[in-house]
Amino acid sequence: MKTNLPAGTIAHPPRPCISAAIIGIALGMTAVPAAAYPAADLTRLSLEELLSVEVYSASKFVQKTTEAPSSVTIITAADIGNYGYRTLGDLLNSVRGMNVAYDRNYAYLGVRGSGRTGDFNSRMLLLVDGYRLNDPIYDTAAIGTDFPLDMDLIDRVEVIRGPGSSIYGSNAILGVINVITKRGSDLDGLEASGELAGFGTDKERLSYGKRYGNGAELLLSASRYRSRGQDLFFPEFDTPADNNGIAANLDGDAYDSVFGKLAYENFTVTLGHSSRDKAVPTASYDTAFNDPNFLVTDSSSFIDLDYSASLNRQWEVAAHAFQGRYAYRGLYPYAGPPVVLNMDTANGAWWGAEVKLVGQFDRHKLVAGAEYQDNFQQEQTNYDIAPYTLHLDDRRSSTREGVYIQDEITLAQPLLLNAGLRYDRYSTVGDTLNPRLGLIWNPLDTTSVKLLYGTAFRAPNAYELYYAVAGSQKANPALKPEKIRTREFVVEHWLRPDFRLTADAYANRISDNINQITDSADDLVFMNTGQVNARGVEFEAERLWSGGARLRASYAWQLSREESGGAELVNSPRNLLKVNGAMPVCDGKLLAGLELQYTGSRKTLGGNVAGGHAVTNLTLSGRGTGNMTLSASLYNLFDKHHADPGGQEHVQDMIEQDGRSFRLKLGYSF
Repeated sequence: MKTNLPAGTIAHPPRPCISAAIIGIALGMTAVPAAAYPAADLTRLSLEELLSVEVYSASKFVQKTTEAPSSVTIITAADIGNYGYRTLGDLLNSVRGMNVAYDRNYAYLGVRGSGRTGDFNSRMLLLVDGYRLNDPIYDTAAIGTDFPLDMDLIDRVEVIRGPGSSIYGSNAILGVINVITKRGSDLDGLEASGELAGFGTDKERLSYGKRYGNGAELLLSASRYRSRGQDLFFPEFDTPADNNGIAANLDGDAYDSVFGKLAYENFTVTLGHSSRDKAVPTASYDTAFNDPNFLVTDSSSFIDLDYSASLNRQWEVAAHAFQGRYAYRGLYPYAGPPVVLNMDTANGAWWGAEVKLVGQFDRHKLVAGAEYQDNFQQEQTNYDIAPYTLHLDDRRSSTREGVYIQDEITLAQPLLLNAGLRYDRYSTVGDTLNPRLGLIWNPLDTTSVKLLYGTAFRAPNAYELYYAVAGSQKANPALKPEKIRTREFVVEHWLRPDFRLTADAYANRISDNINQITDSADDLVFMNTGQVNARGVEFEAERLWSGGARLRASYAWQLSREESGGAELVNSPRNLLKVNGAMPVCDGKLLAGLELQYTGSRKTLGGNVAGGHAVTNLTLSGRGTGNMTLSASLYNLFDKHHADPGGQEHVQDMIEQDGRSFRLKLGYSF
């Protein structure tokens, strides 16, 4: 039974005039053959090609998905267009066993029953073309509008489930997400797009891509996004002094981003920068309600230089050097009188390098590498602006080193053994050793059976170790890394050339779990709070049709409990159901993408239950005259009211999510 939703009700819902807009766009579209859609769409591949789809992120070398020592999902550029994904969080919410929560500031990813409220997705490793995005202050894996890459620049996203520390080190506890960007030749000229969406939202992008006669490829892109947001009603603040609980004009969101990639011969240089401003309407962290000063800014920049070459017929070498920066600014208005404006900041800067060898022998495929990162700036400050009062000025630096080796051994023609081991040393918490084993059996060309085991770890970050403000939060430099041990069994079988079935069962044990709690003095502090046991099963079916239609459906049952006492975790749904279908309609003039996502009920911090809910999204896309592309999307088509659990920092136990909204998008290639 769904409980009453006590927080975040939308005060002024959008008007129901979106269907007419979609029809208007549809009338301007011309017929488009199936081949006109992006070539990356897996529905265009034959059975032989589908069985040979390759993934890089599971082992840091290219291998078939059926031979990877992990359960793998690949989401393509075609999927992004077909289903109207606006953010990386939208995309990940369609992946089996994953759910995304939103607190009107950041998006939080739940994976196989683990989705701690207020966590910054530090248990997933997020990569862009192999570059680590997780920063050295909060370990953030940004998946909302703070993700620094435009969705139109993504070629595919590789989602690798399970522990990845044997290859990647820290943060890869629940898995690895590698976002692979497009090449200059994928654009082959100038490309522009514009969007209008609900809640006063607009977005523009200008990109240029080209492959030149000397083999060099260049991609340059800039994006701008602005959203007014909504007026939101929070019953917890329903008093005349607090504007009767309405946070007016306090849900705005804006970002600017640039991205570039140049590849020539054996070298590739990638760089990016983004800055995002978000108004926060929830009055979190005991701030004054309905105060327009509450604003947070996240900015990040990076440059990554890659080199790869073949040494001989057996050995390949790859190396990359990188530098990154991350900055956070939070302006917090605390109630007076008078109101006190508090500034909370973080600055992180780092550089590093990695070198890797890949060898191919008769029965072995070997990868070995070494990695180093110097976090030479880890600064956290907190102060009142007027009168100036300093509460925190913490300045640190740290290093991490890792070496790894993995061997893919062909025991017999249908049987592979994948064995890997990595040693990591952190200047903050010492060293750790993490193995991975995978036994992969392909008894038939159309069947793959995987038996997997692995461990992984997450080192506590600078925020968890050192952030301290008197009367609010305490530091805990004695924190230990949290660890996971996973056992998993995966079966994938093609019943026929156009019909695939997948079954997956797993058992996870997380020890020394890092959690934020309130101590006896009513201060927040991060502690190693014990063990969590999680188990679950997942099923997925995918059907392809020659005319371009596709259907993918998955169901996940998951149960995550604390070992001591057996309490279920907060924000951990037992049931997740995903259905994605795309097919040509209107005699091939349009492609319709329909998405259904059901999230089961979840426990909240206040001991209540956020009821289960189903959300339906619809996208129509096609080509207009010339090089024009158009799409129209309806999100939460049936205006379903639903809420996500709030975090420790919120007065609200549950925060209601968006109702029905729309997006209209137009693109043109020159």
